[in-house]
Amino acid sequence: MPVALITGASKGLGRALGAVLAESGWDLVVDARTEVVLQEAARELSGYGTRVEALPGDVTDAGHRADLVAAARRLGGLDLLVNNASALGAEPLVGLAGLALGGLRSALETNVVAALGLVQEALPLLRESAGAVIDVSSDAGVEAYATWGGYGASKAALDQLSAVLAEEEPGIRVWAVDPGDMRTDLYRAAVPDDDPSGRPRPGSVAPAFLRLLAERPASGRYTVSALSAGVL
Repeated sequence: MPVALITGASKGLGRALGAVLAESGWDLVVDARTEVVLQEAARELSGYGTRVEALPGDVTDAGHRADLVAAARRLGGLDLLVNNASALGAEPLVGLAGLALGGLRSALETNVVAALGLVQEALPLLRESAGAVIDVSSDAGVEAYATWGGYGASKAALDQLSAVLAEEEPGIRVWAVDPGDMRTDLYRAAVPDDDPSGRPRPGSVAPAFLRLLAERPASGRYTVSALSAGVL
């Protein structure tokens, strides 16, 4: 069976992606910082009959990244890496004038540096499988929204890394995917005064990602809204 590694998989989009992949017959390596929530997610994912390796830890730690890739190797290799773990930089979000520089560094470290570090660790396996990387992006990386500057800058940087990686590694697919706003804990932490009830749940968004895996379009930046509408 194919193997996927998903970061930030204890809840939200990461957990939803794990569910649709497990249901489709993928074995999984999943991580998150909170062990008890991650183990709960792993038990749910194992219910699909797939093998699940759950490793609690922080993707900013190089040793943890090495352990994640080693777990994939034990399962037989790596066909898909999903860089989903994200940090906002401030909770709730604030304007750039008040954004602590330490918060910006934290967002960049998690959303960009750790993502690249995991790609570097995983590349030998991805090259062997002619696999794929999905970097979870955001419309805040391409649009200017008040208070979203630090987070958006990190996602813009991730988009650029994805584009350059695609040029440098033509044997694999590299997709930056903007899922749109969702009803998640991350969004609630970012904008606690906003009512998220009208936004889609991650479980309704995750199936759109399967289209990329089924059709393997050219590397590039995609939105879930376009994927759901059948536009590639």
